[in-house]
Amino acid sequence: MKLGCIGDDFTGSSDLANTLAKGGMRATQYTGVPEGPAEASVEAGVVALKSRSVPVADAVAMSLEALEWLKAQGCTQFFFKYCSTFDSTADGNIGPVADALADALNAHKVIVCPAFPGTGRSVFQGHLFVNDTLLSESGMQNHPLTPMTDSDLRRWLAPQTRHSVGHVAAGDVFEGDAAIRTALEGEHKAGHRLIVVDAIRDADLRAIGKASHDLPLITGGSGVALGLPANFGCTPGPVAWTGQSGKAVALSGSCSIATRAQVAYHAARHPAREIVAEDVIEGRLNVDNLAAWLLDQDGVPLVYSSADPEEIRRVQDTYGRERSSAAIEAFFADVAAKVRAGGATRIITAGGETSGAVVEGLRLDTLDIGPEIDPGVPALRAAPDLVVALKSGNFGTDDFFEKASRILAGL
Repeated sequence: MKLGCIGDDFTGSSDLANTLAKGGMRATQYTGVPEGPAEASVEAGVVALKSRSVPVADAVAMSLEALEWLKAQGCTQFFFKYCSTFDSTADGNIGPVADALADALNAHKVIVCPAFPGTGRSVFQGHLFVNDTLLSESGMQNHPLTPMTDSDLRRWLAPQTRHSVGHVAAGDVFEGDAAIRTALEGEHKAGHRLIVVDAIRDADLRAIGKASHDLPLITGGSGVALGLPANFGCTPGPVAWTGQSGKAVALSGSCSIATRAQVAYHAARHPAREIVAEDVIEGRLNVDNLAAWLLDQDGVPLVYSSADPEEIRRVQDTYGRERSSAAIEAFFADVAAKVRAGGATRIITAGGETSGAVVEGLRLDTLDIGPEIDPGVPALRAAPDLVVALKSGNFGTDDFFEKASRILAGL
């Protein structure tokens, strides 16, 4: 194994593995830290953790455990992957995990770059944008777990890290990899260890990747990994895939603007049932009946709990944020396990927390990367008779669920 990656959730890890596979690397995603060695043919290993919203100490411990396993596989460079919307709070764990990994690897000039132009995320003058809107005005300010109320990554990261936060501006990035290396060195000499790097185009990300060839640790969204496969002598090529026939179901627990549009589009064309959060929390829903309903429907039936932000806040105020989130996640995990036991062979999920719960409910351990469904969302083979798609809330076009079903089937 050449490149070792640590992702803070399952959808983001799939996104990263997808980027590396498209770049020509043999990439495999692991759900949690594997117990044994990886297959010798794997060039990029992505250890997916469910650490994005956990306490700092837990996130650091999980990430360091993943790092030790990846080091044991022979990796020479490491990547810490977090969301392209930098999901965290002032007490978040992106900074502490980056600090811990940097200490363990004696890494300096650690790049911080969540940009992903293919999905509209760009970093300019240290600020994160979603298309032409500042992150803090994009809808992410309403995220139920990690509301993003400041778009300045330097300011948002500062309370999370022990180190001074630097910045490589777009002007240097536009001049290419040599200028980026010079700017990184300048920021290092100025006393900065974590360094936010601007990027608004894929060409910028490739230049950053080239400039990073000798850095032990890189952090960011999957976009900044665009330039990494070339550093290992890999070239882009088609990703092998054999489709899976059989029953498809879709499960959505995301309340993002993009997912709510996808739910509305799909519900107008396929069987769909909305799940009310109070019914889940108070145990009024029968999982067996709901799973049976999904398996009985034609097309791609959808079960969703994707309420608007005001409704989410009301539920959290009534039941508490942690209780609400845990109940919804456990519910979707149970539904996924039931439909799988009932013969479902294609399972599509939307939302990082939902996808993580479904992966755990299905007890998946290794995911082989297939073709891209939408930017950042690959098809994944979990077993000889099971394929899945794990979509981050903000990714995908309105017809995502239909498209995912087709690509998972190889159509």
